Amino acid sequence: MLALSKNMWRINLSSLTAARPKRPRGRVFLGLSGGVDSAVSAALLKRQGFDVTGVFIKVWQPDFLPCSWREERRDAMKVAIALDIPFLFFDFEEEYKRGVVDKMIAEYKAGRTPNPDVLCNKEIKFGVFWKKAKELGADYIATGHYARIEKDKLKEGRDQDKDQSYFLWTLKPDDLPHIFFPVGGLEKKAVRALARRYHLPVAEKKDSQGICFIGDVGMDEFLTYFISTEPGQVLNTKDEAIGTHNGALLYTIGERHGFEVFKKSPTDGAFYIVSKNLKANTITVSNKEPEIISLSPTEITIKHVNWITEPLASLLSARIRYRGEKIPISLFLAGKELCVEFQAPVRGLSLGQSIVFYDGDVCLGGAVMDRVLE
Repeated sequence: MLALSKNMWRINLSSLTAARPKRPRGRVFLGLSGGVDSAVSAALLKRQGFDVTGVFIKVWQPDFLPCSWREERRDAMKVAIALDIPFLFFDFEEEYKRGVVDKMIAEYKAGRTPNPDVLCNKEIKFGVFWKKAKELGADYIATGHYARIEKDKLKEGRDQDKDQSYFLWTLKPDDLPHIFFPVGGLEKKAVRALARRYHLPVAEKKDSQGICFIGDVGMDEFLTYFISTEPGQVLNTKDEAIGTHNGALLYTIGERHGFEVFKKSPTDGAFYIVSKNLKANTITVSNKEPEIISLSPTEITIKHVNWITEPLASLLSARIRYRGEKIPISLFLAGKELCVEFQAPVRGLSLGQSIVFYDGDVCLGGAVMDRVLE
């Protein structure tokens, strides 16, 4: 949209600011995080005639990290005041600790790499939040996610750099008619422009980075508070020790940071983790693309499968990480297990993470990558 002419840009903005209907179109509880995306979402829904209530959701934060939720809540309250909408505060700290953090730590202990953002969406935003909103009379819930819902299908966000459909694969088909993603059809620049146009107090606020309850601390440092680790050896594919790491549990297949390689030449490229051995506390790395590809699995089993839209064929495309390229895959059964065969080389596949299926721009659903088929 932003590649069009300036005049066309003005038309696109003005189309979002039509006069409000006289009667409310329904009651919406919107997750108001204190950021620009949810703020603009609230503004758009109100201008479209909905009865909008802003809700700040408090999640768990560890005692050893700086606590920023009060500042975020203050920004969310400022947005609610600016838009003249009701404001509520939901404390889901216990639910978040149990449903997201504890599950994440347990997966890391098992040597797997979970997606805490997927867990948060399933357990909190579209779980207990939606349940509480319905109890209080809401017809819909809304968030600032970059995704679209069209004709009861979940689609990628218009801004490919911000698309968050990967994290939403656990949504249920029956929930889609009750969910709004107001900025999902916009580019990020358009969202910023609307925030300024509506004089929202967070118009110039920077986007948050990383996982909400961790903040600026790295995942490996966070995990050391809950998981005992010991330094170990970094191996090459010939099982030769070439460096050290802080504990095999802390690393993800495909990662290239957080460990040291001593035996390398000035011309060597980046080393990527291709496997890890928890019993021996070692990680194996390679800096050779053909070798990395050859060591990547071609068939895996999957679990916790959820279909938002049933696929019409067994040949689909899939992402194995957020913002990753779509990979052609086929689905097949091995006994009672649903399996995935990759039709193109993959690199950095990490068990425990989500694999999300697509048909064009439609997010069909997803699953958790469970184990490699021998």
